[in-house]
Amino acid sequence: MSLQGSILLVGEGNFSFSASLSQQHNEAASGSVIATCLQSEEEALRQEGAAENIQIITDSGGAVLFGVDCTRLGECASLQGCLFDRVVFNFPHCGRKSGVKKNRDLLKTFFLSCVQVLAEGGEVHVSLCNGQGGTPADQPKREWHNSWQVTAMAAEAQLILTEVRPFESEKNQSYKCTGYRSQDKGFHVEKALVHVFTRSLPYTSALALTVEETVGGQKVEYNLPAELSDYMFRGFLSANSVHPVRLVQDFLHAGLTEEWSVRMGLESVPSLLTAQQLHTCSHGVDAARWYWIQPAEEGLGADTADSSSDKVERVRSREGEDAAPRGESALYVLRPSLLPQMEELFTKKEEYGNSAGSNEENGEDDGTVGGRTHVGRTGVCNCAPSLLGLSGVVFRNVPVGLWALPAFHQLVLKGVFPSGSKPVSLLGQRLESLLAPYGVSLVKEQGGLSLTAKPMGVVGNLFAGNDTDQPAITVCLNLDLLAALLFALPDWRLLWSRDPRFLQQFALRPSPGQPFRPLSLYPEPFIFDISFWTGSAYKEKEFHAAVREASCGTVERVKLIDRFSHPELSQTSYCYRLAYRSHTHALAHSRALQFHKQLELLLSSRLQVTIR
Repeated sequence: MSLQGSILLVGEGNFSFSASLSQQHNEAASGSVIATCLQSEEEALRQEGAAENIQIITDSGGAVLFGVDCTRLGECASLQGCLFDRVVFNFPHCGRKSGVKKNRDLLKTFFLSCVQVLAEGGEVHVSLCNGQGGTPADQPKREWHNSWQVTAMAAEAQLILTEVRPFESEKNQSYKCTGYRSQDKGFHVEKALVHVFTRSLPYTSALALTVEETVGGQKVEYNLPAELSDYMFRGFLSANSVHPVRLVQDFLHAGLTEEWSVRMGLESVPSLLTAQQLHTCSHGVDAARWYWIQPAEEGLGADTADSSSDKVERVRSREGEDAAPRGESALYVLRPSLLPQMEELFTKKEEYGNSAGSNEENGEDDGTVGGRTHVGRTGVCNCAPSLLGLSGVVFRNVPVGLWALPAFHQLVLKGVFPSGSKPVSLLGQRLESLLAPYGVSLVKEQGGLSLTAKPMGVVGNLFAGNDTDQPAITVCLNLDLLAALLFALPDWRLLWSRDPRFLQQFALRPSPGQPFRPLSLYPEPFIFDISFWTGSAYKEKEFHAAVREASCGTVERVKLIDRFSHPELSQTSYCYRLAYRSHTHALAHSRALQFHKQLELLLSSRLQVTIR
């Protein structure tokens, strides 16, 4: 237990814990201790040893306050203007057989009260008997509905559980648990747990971003779909980044350069592609998952990433044609893959740096020039096998799911090997040797190989090229899924967290395999159903986009549980089940319900559905 800074203890009985802590704090010569209790001074002094403990506290430079209600700390005159680095509440209880609901309410009102006197970066320590908290740390774990639901109650005050540790009463030898309101019957402190809470970052709503890029020599201004606003301009692959996706890219680069020359492109490539660019090279990307975009001046708003099936079919019908599409020169797509831009770079005589730089959507690179080589349609000029690399964020219009990423960092490698070699097999074996310790396996498929892992599925593909005279290979890797796998992240959404505590864990550039310490321990899911009537124009992908936007990305699963078409009204009823959970923010039931109500309003206004 850290003894730095000031400490506020609430709900004290005989002040034995406060006295022991004051002595330790005094020896460390840091901060001050203020101990409080609900009883009056006269009632408190009736407890055995209370007078002696109070004397120890005051002699150690601390203070004792009586008649302090821990659920109304902001109203306590003696605490006005005070902020504490730690607020401690040992074994809260409403008394007698009050039941779990009343004790949950006590916890909730305490948490809402204590944040009013909690310093920035401060901690809240709550000690509970084994089983009361309702987390997996309790052994045995109670059923959630029969516990005090401590994480959910803390979330009401925007607090997240960051640590759970045993309550070590032996370290406070003078401590005596007195029980509810200092009754003679104390609590069972064996296997008791200390729950440590810290503040969560506030939620930020999706923004309507207007982006300007140069595509095909022309400046294009467009409105980004609101649900994607948090995935742009983050710079995770920049030169000095310690973000996990950069660490994974560096890890792969180092492993591959032991066998071949790997040179990363230093050019900036736009996030927007023309339909012509994409349909000439869209290996493995379903056109139904493209984000269609039209320039802002052509009248489409932020929520009009047009994904209509007629446009998809028009592009599909042109696949394989040499002529440029006619009548669709104004249509653009948010890049679902870096393959088209890699193909363009591969056919040009461009300079490439030696280091594992990047091609972030905002043009950041690592500034390293290194060795140089020229490439052309037939590959690299020198005879030794060489790979060219390109990395950046790509976008997929996918349904909401546990491992369905609407945006992720992709690494694309392309190279030409000497005649007679089998580059797909060679690179596949090398990547498998690098990633097998983390559960990645190589699977043969038509036209190439796949890298797969549980529970996320496919994390990469390798396939042979047919546009050169020599054996060629293209590799596409999902750096986000690999980062979640190699650093044991419980949720891919953590990679996009703005909480500085996330990146602090990677400041020393840890090697893959080192365990990640979750920002929020044991976040509970909240399940809500939504049902509505809609007409024939309904598109399910627009529903999923609205879910992401309205929920601030807190919905982790969506399941269609019922569908009914009315035979006379030409209307169809859909019922979906949504699971809300956040590994990055505090998510209380009340906040999840608020998001759900926002979703109902958004669906009614944007999709013109009738909520049932």
